[in-house]
Amino acid sequence: MRRAAAFLVLLLCLYWTRAQGESGGVTGNDITQTEVQSEILGVIATSDQTNITPDIWAELKELRDMAIKHSVELWKLEQENTAIQARLTASESNNAVLEWKMNASDKEVEELKRENTVLMARMKTSENVMEELKKENTDLQSRVTAFEDKSTVLEVRMNASETEVEELKRQNAVLETRMNTSENEVEELKRQNADRPKVAFSFGLTDDGQVGPFSTDITLKFSKVFTNFGQAYSPTTGHFTAPVRGVYYFSFTTVDNRKSVQSVVTLYHNDKRVLWNQNSNDEHGWNRVSNSLVLQLEKGDEVYMVLHGGYTVYDNSGNHSTFNGILLFPL
Repeated sequence: MRRAAAFLVLLLCLYWTRAQGESGGVTGNDITQTEVQSEILGVIATSDQTNITPDIWAELKELRDMAIKHSVELWKLEQENTAIQARLTASESNNAVLEWKMNASDKEVEELKRENTVLMARMKTSENVMEELKKENTDLQSRVTAFEDKSTVLEVRMNASETEVEELKRQNAVLETRMNTSENEVEELKRQNADRPKVAFSFGLTDDGQVGPFSTDITLKFSKVFTNFGQAYSPTTGHFTAPVRGVYYFSFTTVDNRKSVQSVVTLYHNDKRVLWNQNSNDEHGWNRVSNSLVLQLEKGDEVYMVLHGGYTVYDNSGNHSTFNGILLFPL
């Protein structure tokens, strides 16, 4: 019976405490011991009016304190629940923002994936280009090495060439000295040569064909002038007269076009026969006599050609018979 009464009192306190909490809340000082006692007495009176021992007051007080504590805790929980509800609302708003950001991020990720695919393709192309450039670089390196080797060889050759150039410069200096000396000698020779007489002649016999035969020896008069420097040969007399003392060179050629005949010509120095020349031919004709010699002549000496009596020579525009002479050097 005691426990039932205590239970009823506890229910009453909880109901009263809840009502007070909904109307603004209570504190421990708002409930007096008299009010509690009155309510308890009313309850006890309706419960077969059973006598309650003084210990129940202590239990009721303890129950009251527990009810107040629970009411306060309940109020705190409701406040916390309100705060949590507000935080939940804020979290939902934040979650919506985050979801929007996530969608935007997903789009950015897709765009980045697409760009990454493009970049991968470009990277592959760049790698291929890089490999090609590496190959070209290797080839260029080989060529550079070859050029360096050639450059080394060329440098060695250049050093050798520079040495040769220096030697050639030295030799050139020597040659230049000799050249200057030679030029001086040439100038001296030119001066001396200018003072020397210039004597040379070359004549053809005639354009009239056959000359001779004559009953006696005659001097051949070569009348066709090719050259006659110094005018030392006279086509009128057929004599060459030495203008200066010196060494002279003479040559001659005569032709006879008759068949089965002999040809005899002689070269004279003054009145002395120097060369006696004879030749014969067969029935085919064209008998030729040629000879040459070097003579030392005094100034005024004469040289000429003589055709022996009974013999003939031949000449025409072909210049088959000629007489030539030149001063080699004066004495």
